[in-house]
Amino acid sequence: MSKKLILASASPRRRELLSIITDDFEIITKEVDERSAEIEMEKNGTPVLKVSEGLALIKAKAVFDELPEEEKKNVLVIGADTSVILDNEIFGKPKDKEEAVSMLTRMSGRTHIVATGVALITSETVKCFTEETPVEFCGYDQYQKDLIERYCSSGEPYDKAGAYGIQGGGALLVKKIDGDFSNVVGLPVSRLAREMESVIN
Repeated sequence: MSKKLILASASPRRRELLSIITDDFEIITKEVDERSAEIEMEKNGTPVLKVSEGLALIKAKAVFDELPEEEKKNVLVIGADTSVILDNEIFGKPKDKEEAVSMLTRMSGRTHIVATGVALITSETVKCFTEETPVEFCGYDQYQKDLIERYCSSGEPYDKAGAYGIQGGGALLVKKIDGDFSNVVGLPVSRLAREMESVIN
């Protein structure tokens, strides 16, 4: 890889996924007021499916802009953000158990979209894209209700958009997915590898 690679995300899941493409990267993050950025995008009429892409760009740009000028010439910064969307509404990280149970109950028996926005920044180019993966939850019966209750008591849902992680206990809630599994975890590695190649070469 001809450029130094920086992942502008502290997510351990994204770190693991990026390491499928390459082990040669470092992690640098900058504090970003995501809620204010979301409100601004909402005011500007940004479609909900593109909000994650906007946040990914903000995160990547915050890191890129702070780099020394000399370093910027030979670096690729990757930003990413994942949204869970149902009924044109973004489900963020739940603030408490009640909200987590509500989200997972609403998604049961229905198909939601997991949209991961990715931004690639170099000194020559800025490239953004969104990968969308439909995910169908199992129907809401007594088993699903009890499962949601147990899952929300486990502590796992609270740092995850949409209150579940498909790579963990949240997999039991899912009937099927249509698309890239890694995208639902937090980084669409197959498409990202191709996009990185096109930016670097």
